[in-house]
Amino acid sequence: MQITKAIITAAGKRQRQLPLQTLIDQNRQQKTILEILINEIQNAGIKDIGIVIQKEDQKRFEEVLKLSGISGVQFIPQMDQPGYGHALLSAKEFLNKESFLHLVGDHLYVHPKGKNVAGELIELAKKNKCSISTVQPTRENQIGNYGTIGAERIQGENTLFKIREVKEKPTPTYAEQHLLVPGLRSGYYLCFYGMHVFTNDVIEILQQKSDINPDAVLGLSETLNELAKKNKYLALEQRHPRYDIGLDYGLLKAQLALSLSGKDREYLMSELLQFFIDKDIQQNL
Repeated sequence: MQITKAIITAAGKRQRQLPLQTLIDQNRQQKTILEILINEIQNAGIKDIGIVIQKEDQKRFEEVLKLSGISGVQFIPQMDQPGYGHALLSAKEFLNKESFLHLVGDHLYVHPKGKNVAGELIELAKKNKCSISTVQPTRENQIGNYGTIGAERIQGENTLFKIREVKEKPTPTYAEQHLLVPGLRSGYYLCFYGMHVFTNDVIEILQQKSDINPDAVLGLSETLNELAKKNKYLALEQRHPRYDIGLDYGLLKAQLALSLSGKDREYLMSELLQFFIDKDIQQNL
């Protein structure tokens, strides 16, 4: 099982401009989120990268990558049909039936020690010869923002699970009845982290669903639920946070996480402390 291609999706209504937002990385370099994601992919040894976008956004994306010196990226316009599933299906020709790494364009992954999360996921996918998704324990009051899995821990493994069900943005009641994971802290569920390695089985299922109902909005979670029923499909628990920059204050949290994991940590901590002291003084005047 070789993985030489990667797809970033950035065509959703709420997602289109988020990858172009600028942050300061751990090395005090100004970068867009798109650049940071591409760096993550390239550091995992993948050079063949496709980005699914809306056609009218291509010029802005090209300008950002030109300024950053990144080349060799292929832009893939999303099909007319909406939906996360159609975004991936748009890359069918680019993927050419190969397994691939997939990152979503509105999530940022910050490892405090600079570890390459994508590289670890790719190696596990090769070893197990199947699709594998990263997941993270998530509080019950937040699962309405994410795809959530029901799974069983693989014997002898601390962070690896066999997925039995996938549900998009479940209610807490549904999650309690169907998605409990043995050994997980009470009130927590395993939600998608926004990074996956998929075999061509995912594209085949998406194509079959599209053929049956061409006008339907094609989601991804329903397809992954079907994948879990048919084939071996694993989940890797990541305990280092991902930041959904599409949520309220998501961009702020991502910036703080990057800064606190870099060389400016001590400086930023002292600045934040002084900020809160000043705010407290002002409120008491």
